[in-house]
Amino acid sequence: MDRSRNLKGLIRLIIFVMLFMAVRPQLTTDFYSKSCPNLLQIVRKEVIKAVKAETRMAASLLRLHFHDCFVNGCDASILLDGSDSEKFSLANNNSARGYEVIDSIKTAVENKCSGVVSCADILTIAARDSVVLSGGPTWKVPLGRRDGFVANQSASSNLPSPFDTIDQIFKKFSDVGLNISDVVALSGAHTIGLAKCSLFSNRLFDFNQTGSPDPTVDPGVLSDLQSFCPVNGDGNRMTSLDRNSTDLFDNHYFNNLINNKGLLSSDQALYSSSEAQSTTKSIVESYNKNPTLFFSDFVNSMIRMGNISPLTGSNGEIRKNCRTVGS
Repeated sequence: MDRSRNLKGLIRLIIFVMLFMAVRPQLTTDFYSKSCPNLLQIVRKEVIKAVKAETRMAASLLRLHFHDCFVNGCDASILLDGSDSEKFSLANNNSARGYEVIDSIKTAVENKCSGVVSCADILTIAARDSVVLSGGPTWKVPLGRRDGFVANQSASSNLPSPFDTIDQIFKKFSDVGLNISDVVALSGAHTIGLAKCSLFSNRLFDFNQTGSPDPTVDPGVLSDLQSFCPVNGDGNRMTSLDRNSTDLFDNHYFNNLINNKGLLSSDQALYSSSEAQSTTKSIVESYNKNPTLFFSDFVNSMIRMGNISPLTGSNGEIRKNCRTVGS
């Protein structure tokens, strides 16, 4: 008798959970088809203007979306100004950029569809367009996110760092629901963009306090980088993340890793570290051999990343000014 009641109770609980999941608001690719039917064209036009003015902006907008989703979920919290602004965290200060481009996109969208489209969705679409305009794959972006009410500067420490070990990066991705394949695919975004000397000079002269350079750096690359980023030099000088393929979104980044030409230690570790041997090395090799596989996995990982804790339905708000709550 007790067993029968327990079974019925379990069945009712399962049905309740299934019904809850069925009515929970979901992101959809046609979310704005009626409320702002020209949204994608409006965003694309503004991103084209920004990338035409500065090619590097494509990488910056892609990175901005990444840095938003890893803190509070994809809720445009990185765009907020104020005392707790994520813009001034160690990971973002004098590094994350593209805020003015998002402002311009938001103004253009508001002129056509006032109070309808979230800043979080604009960030997501702009990231996709940045990949496409750099020669990468396209995809239909799930939409329907709403904007968060708070920034979280301290939580920006959860962002993967170029100085992290592979295990530390795995943990940070796992904490937001992403897996090892996502780590490698999304790291492939470093096929475009630049990095400051301060982010990789630790590899050039006294790696891990050994008094010697990082042994995984190709000797020719090492010599070039030592000249470009000398001891006590300008840490803000920048060079290509993807050597010999700076602005084209392709799989060349993985070829660099296989040839010990990765720029950041966190990049090269995907192929050369001891942890990589049983985890990421084979994925790097697969993406190097098969650009179609990389593009496909990158798209899937971008969609999964864009689905990190989105605010939907009646949660959050639609900002009119991406920098200000309640605007």
